Amino acid sequence: MITLLLVPLLLPWALPPLARRTAEKVRPEIALWTITGATSALAIGVVACLGALLLPLALTLAPLRALADLVHPLAAGPRLPVLGVSALAAGSLALAGYRVVRKAVTEAARLRAVRARVARLPDAGGLCVLDDPRPDAYALPGGLRGPGRIVVTSGMLRALGPAEREALLAHERAHLAARHHLFLSVAHLAGLSHPSLRGVAAQVSFAVERSADEAAALRCGDRALTARAVGRAALAVGRAPGATGTSALAPGAATGPVPARVRALLAPAPVRRLVPALLVMALVCAAAGSSSLGGAAWLHRGVETAQGEHPPE
Repeated sequence: MITLLLVPLLLPWALPPLARRTAEKVRPEIALWTITGATSALAIGVVACLGALLLPLALTLAPLRALADLVHPLAAGPRLPVLGVSALAAGSLALAGYRVVRKAVTEAARLRAVRARVARLPDAGGLCVLDDPRPDAYALPGGLRGPGRIVVTSGMLRALGPAEREALLAHERAHLAARHHLFLSVAHLAGLSHPSLRGVAAQVSFAVERSADEAAALRCGDRALTARAVGRAALAVGRAPGATGTSALAPGAATGPVPARVRALLAPAPVRRLVPALLVMALVCAAAGSSSLGGAAWLHRGVETAQGEHPPE
């Protein structure tokens, strides 16, 4: 039934509350991998189902019908509703493709601009200081020609004390070491495939920052110091007259819901590896995958029937 291909388009609406609960309760690095994995799995399912739903409309075109060797019409259900669903799927795929290309081009341009801004700055162990009175700090991902760098403005260095600076740099080093920009890339691109997944990108960003916070606290040996560094950095950025225009793929210490991050740092280190929300998330992904495979198998049999390989039922 074509309903099997519609179920994976509805299940992503269950992910945002599950992702939020997981990000709040589970150890940050586990939450990050789990939420990003679920987001990408559901996004792949959405795109695959939209592509399958597009097939009945595509096979009404004579060249494609001949290419598929159809000897009977593809019986996917009542003609008008099926063609209407196929048309909506075609529009959704075209819109998602346009958004992905536009997002990729925009972020690539922003990364090039940021890299050009710091390309000639002296580099001390991957750290470069940008002479800018506006407070900012971020982990700039490395490209094909070089490793990542930590960029800190002179304004941010003046806003923090020596110990807080060390905590801030430890936070940014954690971003580079864990390659957090890849998680952010996956989350942002997956969010363009379905409206509900767009909100999950915020939870991935929160998990990224929490993971770097915990790594910095472990490196410094002082959770309160790390919380103070995060809070003061965010206040300094908030009081600045304008942003420095970094990319969404260059995470910084003042990113995300800072009050929630500070509260988490002032509490004991998280130790939970599993919560019910995480298990439900896995079930949602399994249900989406099973439904996608079932719908694809049904549609494949329909194509074989239209090709005359099986008698019509």
